[in-house]
Amino acid sequence: MKLFYLAAIVACYATASQAVDLENGDDLHFENCTGCHDSTAYTRDDRKVQSFARLGTQVRFCKDNLDLTWFDDEVNDVIGYLNKEYYHF
Repeated sequence: MKLFYLAAIVACYATASQAVDLENGDDLHFENCTGCHDSTAYTRDDRKVQSFARLGTQVRFCKDNLDLTWFDDEVNDVIGYLNKEYYHF
């Protein structure tokens, strides 16, 4: 029984620590992405991103291409922000 409680606590902590910070994603996007993109990059009919997985790939590609030193949680914040704001996957 103690093992069950320990597993439940660990699961709750892991989920909470992986929460996406949409405000941070918005800030990072504004500071680093809007120089190249306006919202039409995300809303046009022939957009490159057609799935949540592709959104992650594209954000990481741009991060690497711009030599941004984002941590994984910051990348996830930007992905979460773009998904909530534009893609809705």
